[in-house]
Amino acid sequence: MEIKVYNQEGKESWTATLNDSVFAIEPNEGLVHRALIFQLANARLNIAHTKTRGERRGSTRKIYRQKGTGRARMGSNRSPIRKKGWVAFGPRNDTNFSISMNKKERRLALLSVLSSKVRNNQLLIVDDIKLKEIKTKTMDTIFKALPYNKNILFALKEKNEMLERSANNLPYVKNIQTSYLNIKDLLKYNTLVVLKDSLESLNSLAR
Repeated sequence: MEIKVYNQEGKESWTATLNDSVFAIEPNEGLVHRALIFQLANARLNIAHTKTRGERRGSTRKIYRQKGTGRARMGSNRSPIRKKGWVAFGPRNDTNFSISMNKKERRLALLSVLSSKVRNNQLLIVDDIKLKEIKTKTMDTIFKALPYNKNILFALKEKNEMLERSANNLPYVKNIQTSYLNIKDLLKYNTLVVLKDSLESLNSLAR
């Protein structure tokens, strides 16, 4: 499969070859959904925490006698229906929300999203971006010259401080390394922009 390659002025310069095993497979939406749930569940932080009856401070003495008062029977003041009592069925920070998913399934889900990007014209290949200095305005001009839609996930093969810092303050751009590409970011950001050298690492994902 061939795809257009743009220079940093936004003009077509040449064409690159995409690996059909990565960018031309039939997308599996069910698998993509499972992979997204897997990522979100395993990244979940258990912050909310309520105390059980044994963790609440207070006396265990019966508040008043069982009979003869005309009131409903009542136990200790740590009952969940009383003020400052324990919380029944409340959230606990030791709850395990993590789920499992096969490595091959996760890879296939990633390839499905990449193939969808190509199918929907949401993958842009840029030959190279060269900057003389760290300049957000220059990076903004380069991105706006490209035929992107809505927002950009800018994938780099390796860390590049000049490009990353130049794009960091752009609200419609997120920097990421190709080895950290994930379902959540690929679905959140409409257009995936990669450099020519990053394309090599993406083409090898099917191995």
